[in-house]
Amino acid sequence: MDVFVTGGTGYLGRATIGALLNRRHAVRVLTRPTSLDRVPAGAAPVVGAALDSATFADALFTATTLVHLVGTPHPGPSKAAEFERVDLASIRSSVEAARRAQIAHLVYVSVAQPAPVMRAYVAARAKGEAAIVEARLTATMLRPWYVLGPDHWWPIALKPIYWLAERLPATREVARRMGLVTLAQMVAALVQAVEHPPATGTVRIIDIPAIRGVRLPGDAQNIGLGHD
Repeated sequence: MDVFVTGGTGYLGRATIGALLNRRHAVRVLTRPTSLDRVPAGAAPVVGAALDSATFADALFTATTLVHLVGTPHPGPSKAAEFERVDLASIRSSVEAARRAQIAHLVYVSVAQPAPVMRAYVAARAKGEAAIVEARLTATMLRPWYVLGPDHWWPIALKPIYWLAERLPATREVARRMGLVTLAQMVAALVQAVEHPPATGTVRIIDIPAIRGVRLPGDAQNIGLGHD
């Protein structure tokens, strides 16, 4: 498949690209000139800016699957302005480029919602989802909360709290909606989304239980993790 990735040189992007390449997909990665050396080997770089659709719209085709992974690193309450300037602006840019090219499928990593914390982050991602729906694109929206992996292990200390919260009726639904997923689980869910798009003109939402439940053939569940 022809896969175009934005945010491909980051934490989730490099692992996902590694998995897609190992499954013989043709992967192109949007990158700034200063980040060319961070594009995973085997992927083709496309120089452009994620916030400016005009710099990469011509690289998209009707058969393209666009995987949008741009986001503020290590999001926190103090980064509210960046969520609007980077996270929201970039998905709006990708939506505009996708709409112009009439691409086959847009895959967007959003966030679990509604949520009682990180309201600015959730709001920016929800606006990104709304932009996709408004553009009437064929799309898959994945809604993780926190992705555990290299240099992203600190929430693992909260697992006993999650365990208890999932067993109490008053907190069960929120705990399950905002649960933790691993990098391997997230990569597998992204690969499956790319390889199995929804019906044309529809939007599919993949929540945390569904992300955890993905199983790819063979050893594909762990492909790409060494690239991070």
